[in-house]
Amino acid sequence: MEDTMAYTNTTVIQAIGLTKDYGDGEAAVHALRDVDVAFEQGRFTAIMGPSGSGKSTLMHTLSGLDTVTAGEVIFDGRDITKLNDNELTLMRRHDVGFVFQNFNLLPMFTAEQNILMPLTLAGEKSDREWFDRLTTTLGLTDRLRHRPNELSGGQQQRVAIARALITKPKVVFADEPTGALDSASSAEVLGFLRGSVREFGQTVIMVTHDPVAASYADRALVVADGRIVRDISDPEAAAMSELLTDIRDLKTAR
Repeated sequence: MEDTMAYTNTTVIQAIGLTKDYGDGEAAVHALRDVDVAFEQGRFTAIMGPSGSGKSTLMHTLSGLDTVTAGEVIFDGRDITKLNDNELTLMRRHDVGFVFQNFNLLPMFTAEQNILMPLTLAGEKSDREWFDRLTTTLGLTDRLRHRPNELSGGQQQRVAIARALITKPKVVFADEPTGALDSASSAEVLGFLRGSVREFGQTVIMVTHDPVAASYADRALVVADGRIVRDISDPEAAAMSELLTDIRDLKTAR
């Protein structure tokens, strides 16, 4: 396991001096402190850190779900911190996919309808070849007419992954995607996320507290006190667990 800060010319999203504060004055919480980081196209990155470290805030600001106090987020050549609400909505609709811990599927619709929902909301037609390829790869072809309550947790998360990928986004953000799953379903879902990087050239940025989940990634960023304190290639579960324990112990000792 080695540290790296080398980026190629295939950078798809980059934070420059990214700062996020909540509140004012002495009561202010410094969630992110002058963060510089870049993410390469076609790589799977895990973001880890203790509770309150800023890892979720980093994902939310990178994806345009939250505003920034200072700094820039350059996504596909544009500083998204300068976009208005309508422009951000269009960016997230076409260029960004989201996978959440609690799936966020619409219970009244079938799996197929949930997968196609981003296109339905945009008034766009689906690419059936791409739809068929996704659902076949994710093992969903015999579950497309089922509603969420007729699917297992792992199957629901696979539907959510297909929904995130259906628009062929430039980046997929996954927020604790295995947090509500058992170990077998977690391994299945993480395998599919890793497969989307390998087979489709997808860029995946995943927030997780689980060192095993992080071991599926090409790279792990460790966040503490609003800063990236380690940038690790080919993370291993045992080493990541030890590193997180050391960071928590150091924080507790202060």
